[in-house]
Amino acid sequence: MNVADSQRVASTLERMGMSSSAHAEDADVIVLNTCVVRQSAENKAYGRLYSLKPLKEKRPGLVINLMGCMVGIKGYEKLQKRFPFVDVFSPPSDPGPLVAFLTQEESRLLEKDATQWRFALMDEEPGVDLSLTLPANERGKLVSAYVPVVLGCSHACTFCIIPYRRGIERSRPADVVLDEVRALVAQGVREVTFLGQIVDRYGKDFVDGPNLVNLLRMANDIDGLERIRFLTSHPTWMTDELLEAVAELPKVMPHIEVPVQAGDDQVLANMRRGYTAEDYRQLVQKIRTVLNGKFPGVSIATDIIVGFPGETEAQFQRTHDLLEDLKLDVAHLARYSTRPGTVADRRFKDDVPENEKMRRFRLLEEQQERIAGEIASHYVGERLEVLFEEKVKGRWKGRTSTNKLVFVEAEENLSGKVLPVRVSWAGPWSMQGVLIMQASGENLRLQTA
Repeated sequence: MNVADSQRVASTLERMGMSSSAHAEDADVIVLNTCVVRQSAENKAYGRLYSLKPLKEKRPGLVINLMGCMVGIKGYEKLQKRFPFVDVFSPPSDPGPLVAFLTQEESRLLEKDATQWRFALMDEEPGVDLSLTLPANERGKLVSAYVPVVLGCSHACTFCIIPYRRGIERSRPADVVLDEVRALVAQGVREVTFLGQIVDRYGKDFVDGPNLVNLLRMANDIDGLERIRFLTSHPTWMTDELLEAVAELPKVMPHIEVPVQAGDDQVLANMRRGYTAEDYRQLVQKIRTVLNGKFPGVSIATDIIVGFPGETEAQFQRTHDLLEDLKLDVAHLARYSTRPGTVADRRFKDDVPENEKMRRFRLLEEQQERIAGEIASHYVGERLEVLFEEKVKGRWKGRTSTNKLVFVEAEENLSGKVLPVRVSWAGPWSMQGVLIMQASGENLRLQTA
């Protein structure tokens, strides 16, 4: 989400006549876009912000903008007192305050409720279009782009700070989303990922409006778009209709991100997740049953939090067992950290020692590396369709339909092309392969998918 937000800010500033700087020391405007979903991310943001203070002291005319979840959607008086050298404070997904500061239009913005979603600046005001043009350094080069479709969240898991920082759940209008996709395709993008804290809930706040399935169907018809992904799903809101749409629509990729967070029912209840471990097991089975018929090897990614308050060794073992049984493609792991203001912070004591959290984290990390390696080994010798994105250290990087990372060597420019690759080596986190070539007269040409 922050990548998409940062692209909008960069595009906005370029439309105001600015250009990007490779170094903060040379910039006239610095935007620090923050994430605070984990304590480590918040600490990193504080450290980076303090590092900018000497630049401001040296050049008082420098504009520093603090943006994102650290600012949140409510008042930021405490931040203003703590960081008086910051000129502008912007809520998530909203470049409006920075635009107002730079154009001296603060009075107009003060008339708006600061707690409301101000994507209106980009999506609704006549003659204002700040969301569709990629920054100059990405225009014509970016192959895969993120498109937010649901902002905020109203589910309020006990461990999560997002609802308090990004606000309640708000779906962006379908016509706005689709126009943005078309504009991105016109700028060279071939794949889009629809984003939401619970992306499956897209359109739930509309009256007789489209849902995520409808949005996927409409996006599937956009010429020039090769692939569509969506994340992150929630076990409670992953419907049969959505899975059937993934199986039916050729441009929607068979890669599902659906976090479980824990494998113990009591821990899940304390997290206020709304399902049991058995519910999750049945969902994974359903995903594989519905999608494997058309996409053998459909990939499933999950999120796990270890060391949630009160988690015993036996409860952790149930999470370990769940991952061992389901053998998912990816597990994003995190150690629990207290987020002030959340329900868990008020209700539970953070009583799992840090060294124990790390031990559990490492156990799952090693387990998942082994499982991912076993899954990847089955791809050796297989033919896969790969969408290539960019060249990295002399090799072209791309992804399969199931989001597996693939590297090949080629002299040709492969950016934005979907090409067949024969896998020659596979590890837990990436694969290597060779392009499948077809003879054509005296020349060799790439055989496109």
